[in-house]
Amino acid sequence: MAIRIDKVVTRGGDGGQTSLGDGTRVAKDEARIEVLGTLDEVNALIGLVQAHTPDGKSVAHQLSAVQNLLFDMGADICLPEEGPMADRAHRVEESALLVIESRIEELRAAQTPLAGFVLPGGSVAAAWAHLARTQVRRAERRMVALARQERVNPVLLKILNRLSDYFFVLARHFNHDGQTDVVWQPVPNGKKEL
Repeated sequence: MAIRIDKVVTRGGDGGQTSLGDGTRVAKDEARIEVLGTLDEVNALIGLVQAHTPDGKSVAHQLSAVQNLLFDMGADICLPEEGPMADRAHRVEESALLVIESRIEELRAAQTPLAGFVLPGGSVAAAWAHLARTQVRRAERRMVALARQERVNPVLLKILNRLSDYFFVLARHFNHDGQTDVVWQPVPNGKKEL
């Protein structure tokens, strides 16, 4: 799909509304726009993960693929399933989910078994990946809220659920495949030290 943007400043949203892909005008705080906004936040955060990726092309390529998938998901959400252009919409398919699951398994297979709950941290790249995981979870919550109000492509919810898993194993990958993970140490009862 070729896209040409001649103007960035349109003033069309100055009154608190924006347009969906089918031209429908909606308020910028509607559930569908919240989903689009959180997908955009995740995508921007992935750019930071990618900028801190220490191990070259393979993970960077995966992250670029995820960013493109997030745009595909946004295009899917931008054309409501029951709207006037629903029959012409490009819907994300189950095959995208299978690719993510494959990447998760590839990363997980090299990792040390989990011995406890992992805290966000370790390397800088791992900390960014953990933040991406939490942003994906927020996008998932927004998508669930939208799905309670109107019909959405069910594959999108599955993808968000898997993407949080992907960023978890990616964080462990950045922590020497789990060897330098920061593991939760519960504070014993009665201790008030920090």
